Amino acid sequence: MNLDEIIKSDKPTLVNFHATWCMPCVMMKPQLEEVVESIGDQIQYERIDIDQNHELASHLQIRSVPTTMIFQSNELKWRESGIYSSESLIKILSDLLKSN
Repeated sequence: MNLDEIIKSDKPTLVNFHATWCMPCVMMKPQLEEVVESIGDQIQYERIDIDQNHELASHLQIRSVPTTMIFQSNELKWRESGIYSSESLIKILSDLLKSN
């Protein structure tokens, strides 16, 4: 995966780091899908399994999952670990889209 190319976009890129064995990650997946459905093509979305992308997770210092990040124009705009509701993520992304 070449995340460097993806996060260069002017569109906000929602990136969720997860693991298949992580129950909170499984619980958060429908929330993320709801965000993507709601905001649509205004954002990009990537879901990255830390077990399949060790180097990338290490490089970004992912210490717990789920960790969700928002990048725009190659800049980290937001990062948090834990479960977030679709409403919270939609608000964060909407505010970011309005500020552009």
